[in-house]
Amino acid sequence: MLNNYSKQLSKYIPQQAAPIIAAWIIDSGCLFRIARSRKTKLGDYTAPFKGEPHKISVNHDLNPYAFLITTIHEFAHLKTWQQFKNKVKPHGMEWKTHFKILMEPFLKLQIFPEDIHFAITKYMDNPAASSCTDLNLYRVLRNHDKNAQQIETIESIPEEAYFKIKDGRVFQKKEKLRKRYKCIEINTNKTYLFHPIAEVTTIKE
Repeated sequence: MLNNYSKQLSKYIPQQAAPIIAAWIIDSGCLFRIARSRKTKLGDYTAPFKGEPHKISVNHDLNPYAFLITTIHEFAHLKTWQQFKNKVKPHGMEWKTHFKILMEPFLKLQIFPEDIHFAITKYMDNPAASSCTDLNLYRVLRNHDKNAQQIETIESIPEEAYFKIKDGRVFQKKEKLRKRYKCIEINTNKTYLFHPIAEVTTIKE
């Protein structure tokens, strides 16, 4: 069973990592699912309920390093639930501790490219860091996507540029407000705040 899981997982994560994740799945009795692409999340964890096992899903279209880190993220939730059930915050210090412990063998194996390794190490040195650190890690991971050079994000386009999002709505980019960019929807004149790495398509005026 371990070899079978490892073989399947090797399609999505670095080969060296596959046996470790396969062992986690078997040892925890987790129902691990490769999910369709989801706009709002990269993966999720569901705790056991009414006889159902632990459940983890990870989006199928992540690059191998993002897939692996997301998987570790979700297993940290599983480990935290095993120890504390629902008595702690989802991403509190208990979860951060488990995330660091679970990440350690992959760092020792030097599975990650240098830029990702550095970003993860920086994040783990300061587990109470703000979301800016997470944003930094996410940016680095995105550089390893197959179509990285073709992706436009809010932070990469000029101020006052017009752009559209996947549902077809058109906006104009305005100034940055703290961590997000103010953007005006053209049809309604409503103001929206966009995450710096939200994917967009620029359009000519």
